[in-house]
Amino acid sequence: MIYSLKGTLTYLEPTFAVVECGGVGFKCFVSTTTITSLTSIGTEVRLLTYMSIREDAMDLYGFSTQNELDAFKLLISVSGVGPKAAISILSALAPDRLAVAVSCGDVKSIQVAQGVGKKTAERIVLELKDKMNIIAGGETATVVENIQSQVVGSNSSEAIEVLVSLGFSQSDASLVVGKLDPNMSVDDMIRKGLQSLSANL
Repeated sequence: MIYSLKGTLTYLEPTFAVVECGGVGFKCFVSTTTITSLTSIGTEVRLLTYMSIREDAMDLYGFSTQNELDAFKLLISVSGVGPKAAISILSALAPDRLAVAVSCGDVKSIQVAQGVGKKTAERIVLELKDKMNIIAGGETATVVENIQSQVVGSNSSEAIEVLVSLGFSQSDASLVVGKLDPNMSVDDMIRKGLQSLSANL
């Protein structure tokens, strides 16, 4: 198993990168997140990798961070989600955003990924909901914990419902409300949430 690659970036496409190590060019399928982290052709890069071996193919997938690799491994552990679908999801949602989307049950945000339907997105939420702390880092980890501890009818859940009814996604609403003091009133949460969400438009 190839754990990582460190070498010269020799070729770059929207869906894959080629890293040359010791005269051998390794083709790695990568997400948009990893693509944006790579510098120009000819520079030295390091990618963490995952090798997928099937009867008809042997593919290498590359990741710029451990968080993204962990998210990839979680996704392919879900029944019906293969490596290509996992890369597609990580191209649409960086690991922290994926953690929030799964934790708050935001199926629509996961469906944005190319080739991922509603049933697959629902299965991802169902199977991974309690595992998102693995890939949520820093402030997002606290937000995910807050989302998971929310109970129906709480101020936080009511504020999120109102923000969603105003047209914001479940993920975005949960992300801003999850950062607020859970003891705040619903009205204050909505006001603060609207301020944060409007500033990001």
